[in-house]
Amino acid sequence: MDQQLLDTLRVIALPMKSKFRGITVREVALIKGPYGWGEFSPFLEYEDEESAHWLASAVEAATTPRPQLFRTVVPVNGTIPALNDPAQLQEIVTSFPGVKSFKVKVGENLVDDVARVNLIRQLQPEAKIRVDANGLWSVEQAVEFLKLVGEIEYIEQPCATIKELRELKSKTTVKILADEVLRKASDPFEVNLAGAVDYLMLKVQPLGGIKRARALAEHHKLPVVISSALESAVGINYGLTLAASFEEMRFDCGLGTGSLLAKDVAQLPIVDGEIEVSEFEPNFDGLDVATERFEWWNNRIMRCAELLK
Repeated sequence: MDQQLLDTLRVIALPMKSKFRGITVREVALIKGPYGWGEFSPFLEYEDEESAHWLASAVEAATTPRPQLFRTVVPVNGTIPALNDPAQLQEIVTSFPGVKSFKVKVGENLVDDVARVNLIRQLQPEAKIRVDANGLWSVEQAVEFLKLVGEIEYIEQPCATIKELRELKSKTTVKILADEVLRKASDPFEVNLAGAVDYLMLKVQPLGGIKRARALAEHHKLPVVISSALESAVGINYGLTLAASFEEMRFDCGLGTGSLLAKDVAQLPIVDGEIEVSEFEPNFDGLDVATERFEWWNNRIMRCAELLK
């Protein structure tokens, strides 16, 4: 990795409004190049081999021109964490003004999951509901959930493996979207999705940047949804850029997760259910991490950079 890029490194800690993915603070690393800021923010538990794709995306964002864009705003969904407190859920729903769909995290407890979906339906009766199980279910558990949940737009990664997804697809008419089964594969171009899923989730950092994400979409020839990986405004904006680079975008994108952060480097407001693709200079005031955390991320970047050579 170019030393000039590494010299621009900022590592920040973003407090969250409520626990999501088991964390209350989101650490991210940012680098700046001739084409702006790039974000490197694999979750702390990710190994270097997987994290290297996130670094490739950050370097691409900082050092390469943006692709042709077909829109200046991107419709987004609301994202609902696996919470069960009605007051908390109502507060989260109101942080997504004007959105027409909500993605609800499920997979831990069937009764709580169905209750959470039903509460979102009560709060937003006109909105489409999609759910995300992060591969936690067996085929039987997924079938049971789908019998109870009512109409949904699609279910994201209900089971962990292609074999399970294919079996589930033979037992339900609900549309299935692939996420982890693709982005965590050793070679996502070699994954055979035939008969297993209907749609494809693209996340720009985990897939290695815009160019590689678009190549995967072209290779698998499935309708796509663009989503975030709980990034800062820098990473979200790069995801918005990916979404805007597709001439056709059939679905609201999961790029409104900045609403889950209590503080960020920039504001990307949701206006009438959409976020604008924008240019901005990040504000780091009060967000920098302690020296030992900076060194931890610096070392992680250098290890991942070796894997990209």
